[in-house]
Amino acid sequence: MVMTNLVIVESPAKAKTIEKYLGADFTVRSSYGHIRDIQKKGMGIDLANGFEPTYEISPDKKKTVTELRKLSKAADTVWLATDEDREGEAIAWHLAEALNLDVKTTKRIVFHEITKPAIQAAIASPRTVDMDLVEAQQARRLLDRIVGFELSPVLWKKIRTGLSAGRVQSVAVRLIVERELEIEAFQSDFVYRLQGVLDLLDAQGKPCGQLQVKRTAAFDSEAEAMAFLQATSSARLTVQSLEEKPAKKSPKAPFTTSTLQQEASSKLGFSVKQTMVIAQRLYESGKITYMRTDSVNLSEVALAQAKQVITQDYGPQYSLTRRYKTKQADAQEAHEAIRPTDFGVSEVMGERNEQRLYQLIWRRAIASQMAEAQLKRTTVDIAIDTLPGDKLTAKGEVVVFDGFLKVYNLDTDDEEGGLLPPMHIGQPLALGELVSRQSFSRPPARYNEAALVRTLEEMGIGRPSTYAPTIDTVQQRGYVVKEDREGTPREYRQLTLNAQGVQTQTLTEMAGTEKNKLFPTDIAGIVTKFLVAHFGDILDYSFTAKVESEFDEIAKGKVTWQGMLDNFYQKFHPKVLAAEDVSREDAGQARPLGNDPKTGKPMFVKIGRFGPYVQLGDGENDEKPVFASLMPGQKMDTLKLEEALELFKLPRLVGQMPETFEATAVDGTLFKAEKGQDIIAKQGPFGPYLEYGPKVYAPIKGYSPLAITLEESVMLIEAKIVADAEKIVRVFPGSDVSILKGRWGPYIADTVTKKNAKIAKTEDPMELTFEECVKRLEEAPEPKKRGRAGAKKAPAKKAETTPEKAPVKKTPAKKAPAKKPAAAKKAPAKKAST
Repeated sequence: MVMTNLVIVESPAKAKTIEKYLGADFTVRSSYGHIRDIQKKGMGIDLANGFEPTYEISPDKKKTVTELRKLSKAADTVWLATDEDREGEAIAWHLAEALNLDVKTTKRIVFHEITKPAIQAAIASPRTVDMDLVEAQQARRLLDRIVGFELSPVLWKKIRTGLSAGRVQSVAVRLIVERELEIEAFQSDFVYRLQGVLDLLDAQGKPCGQLQVKRTAAFDSEAEAMAFLQATSSARLTVQSLEEKPAKKSPKAPFTTSTLQQEASSKLGFSVKQTMVIAQRLYESGKITYMRTDSVNLSEVALAQAKQVITQDYGPQYSLTRRYKTKQADAQEAHEAIRPTDFGVSEVMGERNEQRLYQLIWRRAIASQMAEAQLKRTTVDIAIDTLPGDKLTAKGEVVVFDGFLKVYNLDTDDEEGGLLPPMHIGQPLALGELVSRQSFSRPPARYNEAALVRTLEEMGIGRPSTYAPTIDTVQQRGYVVKEDREGTPREYRQLTLNAQGVQTQTLTEMAGTEKNKLFPTDIAGIVTKFLVAHFGDILDYSFTAKVESEFDEIAKGKVTWQGMLDNFYQKFHPKVLAAEDVSREDAGQARPLGNDPKTGKPMFVKIGRFGPYVQLGDGENDEKPVFASLMPGQKMDTLKLEEALELFKLPRLVGQMPETFEATAVDGTLFKAEKGQDIIAKQGPFGPYLEYGPKVYAPIKGYSPLAITLEESVMLIEAKIVADAEKIVRVFPGSDVSILKGRWGPYIADTVTKKNAKIAKTEDPMELTFEECVKRLEEAPEPKKRGRAGAKKAPAKKAETTPEKAPVKKTPAKKAPAKKPAAAKKAPAKKAST
């Protein structure tokens, strides 16, 4: 059969879903994402000629492009069906260019959901590629390339080789760094808060119920809290006032990209990247609408369908149609919020996390079209006759009509309890127990991924499609780490009043525990400080948001992309040239700590390839400096001279191995520590460790190398010996192939080629044949190269070397682009090379 229609989409999963809804004369193929990008060699942008970019087909996409060209020539009609945002529009344009299609006549179709009606409606009303959207995306890509290409070499020369900078990436890092500085500068204070339980008494003076009460105002000191409790201990307590009033709770709008990322983080524990990957799969399989959107609007078809489902499943009293409006004036990525394509489907088949995320989306969308929850809130004030100007308060909340809460519970900070017992004004109460606890003020909260997304969105930085890649990039580049950190013990005072009188206690709590929070690394602080000092406008929050608005203006056809880039570059490039005169010390690489009291030599804290370190001596008079790496948890900005001096106490002889300890692996390899062997605590580029023989090491975890005892060291060494022996699960005699135990379970390893191959969790590694292991190793990818040449050298030595020359061709300063007239609108360059 002769093919008459070729539909091109980005992903195979999307192609598979769409193909089900089209006839036999339609062939659907995937481009597997972007097929072209700015050429890798050099900047790839002609700065002197209107910022014309040179595009090239990605090496891994040449085969795909060849196939698509062949199919497009055989087709009567080619339909470009990439996503409906700017990124999708750009992919459509690149496809037209690479396949030699006429962009002015080639049919372009978009759809917000992958359903049969949506696909058929798109086919019935095609358009052409929107060049305004293409140019807006191209402007973003070119500006980010220029910033990264010119800024990164500056960082290599002035701070450390291999660093990177980016317009949005660096601003996100700045947010995290500045939050950390706020936390470090925070001075904690405390108050005493009071809460407890009182017994309601009936006419006979017998208990007939309990009230959870609190004092709204806190005490400034323990003395004030003690005075209150002592006065209350002999007081007559009565119900002073009783107020009941109706209240209501309204549902939130359906999900946008950012609110989905935030809610999936808090309710499901997903990372931002994980949320988008799963949402992409749900979209491509036709289960939800497009997941990159900043709109909260729902279509009329969706509103009608939601009303039908709610009325049918819960009753007409639960239905309330709402039309939400997006608050952001510049919302542009899509026309509808994230919702199920079929409200009648509350659960889907598939992988567990797909089911969980789908249910979250369904609940949020269906709840947005349901009635408010009707509540009754009760407030009771308790009079204290010995303290006429004071009172205790009890609050309760009862759901009269659950409304949207039937399907979607909100996480609230409401302190109200449930239903309060019946009572009347003047009713007496008896003391149960009142507790006044010392409560410390908290510093600003560190960002987690969801909170950072919320902040970026509120500040107008980035767009729905950029949040996840930005957060992933700052972690991949080593500027930010996401991790859990244990708190530190902290004492607090507690005063308790009960029938036995007032008791005081000093108790201990863990303060500062963090889970899945974003922490800046030392290099993030140094780079941010340098960039703010010399490229303040690039890292300025309002400037970054303004740039996003300019992209929006390009998308609307009001501004030319060349004019926007020219205006930016004329201000940016001179600052790059000026930064050449900044010394490495001024760039923040070295910070003097003072002089060693014993030798008088100067001490500095610096940043090296393996992280921050301390240098003793300045290298003058041919005297070689001495170096020491910082301990985990120590920071360059806060390190003191006394702490730095402690670092030079390593290596430290802990003691000698009291008894020989050994363990034998399945291949007969003997792992052991000899009696009388020296145990030395050291600090390396990857953390502290114990050395207990030639090239025999055990990492120190949970202890300080400066304070670890002999008994603790022996325990760690023995654990390491056992772990090394247990790592070898199986060997194949006469070969270099073995099965080892890794972090995620057994795997196949070749000790010569260093290649590894996976073993499924359902497989028994003892049943695998040698031939099967060899076959899997042959099919396994080549091992990734780690580190760089000379990575085994001492970090301090490497830190002193001159950074390698940036592998880029510097743009001559004289070739600043000429300004274009505002009306001179030019289509993106057509320099495609195959």
